Amino acid sequence: MISTTLGYVGRFAPSPSGPLHFGSLVAALGSYLQAKSQQGKWLVRVEDLDPPREMPGAADDILRTLEAYGLYWDGGIMYQSQRHEAYQAQIDQWLSEHHAYYCQCTRKQIKAAGGFYPGTCRDLQLSAQGCAVRLKVDQPITEFDDLLHGRIEIPLSLAQEDFIIHRRDGLFAYNLAVVLDDIEQGVTEIVRGADLIEPTGRQIGLYRQLNQPEVRYLHLPLAVTENGNKLSKQNHAPAIDKQQPKPTLLAAMRFLAMTPPAELSQASLAEILDWGVQNWQHNALPKSTAITLAFKNDEL
Repeated sequence: MISTTLGYVGRFAPSPSGPLHFGSLVAALGSYLQAKSQQGKWLVRVEDLDPPREMPGAADDILRTLEAYGLYWDGGIMYQSQRHEAYQAQIDQWLSEHHAYYCQCTRKQIKAAGGFYPGTCRDLQLSAQGCAVRLKVDQPITEFDDLLHGRIEIPLSLAQEDFIIHRRDGLFAYNLAVVLDDIEQGVTEIVRGADLIEPTGRQIGLYRQLNQPEVRYLHLPLAVTENGNKLSKQNHAPAIDKQQPKPTLLAAMRFLAMTPPAELSQASLAEILDWGVQNWQHNALPKSTAITLAFKNDEL
C-alpha cells in the first residue's frame, strides 16, 4: 500500500473495453499533469471488473498507448480482477454487521416504482440465492465540492438510495471496487471525466462508512462530438494513433485550455509533457461538463 504521507497520489483507471480514444487521453493527461505539477505520484489501474464488456488484449493495448504518448506511471499496475477477495471480505463484513442486505428486486420492478429503489428488501432478511447485495444508506451525501465546478448538489432521491455493491450476476459493483482500490493505493485526489460526477456522492459515503479520509475530486470536461455524443468506446470512438502521438497529445493539451507554442510540435514527447507540467493550471479549465470538439475524429 502506498502511504499518503508521501504526498499527492493521483491515478488513471481505464476499463479495457476498447482502445484508448481521445476522450480517454484527455482524462489520462489531465490526471497526469495534475499529479506531476504537484511533484506527486501518478498510478495506473486497470478496471477489468466486467468481463462481458472487455475486449481481448485491450488492457495491454491501453498500457502500450500510454507509453507511446510518454505517459509513464509510477509503480506497478493494479488489476481489479485480482482484487475480488478484498471486495468480498468487505461485503461479508457489512452483511454480518447488518450494514448491507440481500435484495431480489429487478430493474423492471424498480423502474415501475419510480426509478429509484425504495428499500423494498431492507428488512426482509433474504438469503443470497438469486440476489444482489445493497449497502444501507442512512446518511445520504447530498452535495460535495469539486476543484473545478465548486459545490455540486446531488438529488435527494438518488443520494438516499440503498445502492448495489454486489450484482445479481455475481460481479462486484464499480462504486465499491473503486473506493476500496483508491484506499489501498493511497490515492489523495481523483481527476476524471465529468460523466462520473453522479456516483461521487455514493463514493464519498463509502469513505465515511469505512472511516477513511476522503479524497478530493476534479471532474474534467468531456469531449463530445457535434451531435452531443461523448467520445466513448460504446460510441465507437476511434483509437488514437500510437505511431504519431505528438499532434494528438498537443490537441489534448489545447482541449484542456492550454496554449502550447507552435515550436513545441518539433519537441520530443518528454519536452512536450515537461512543458505541460510547468504550465498546467486546473483552475484555467472551462467550468463546463462537456466541450464540443473543434476537429473530426479522423483528424486525430
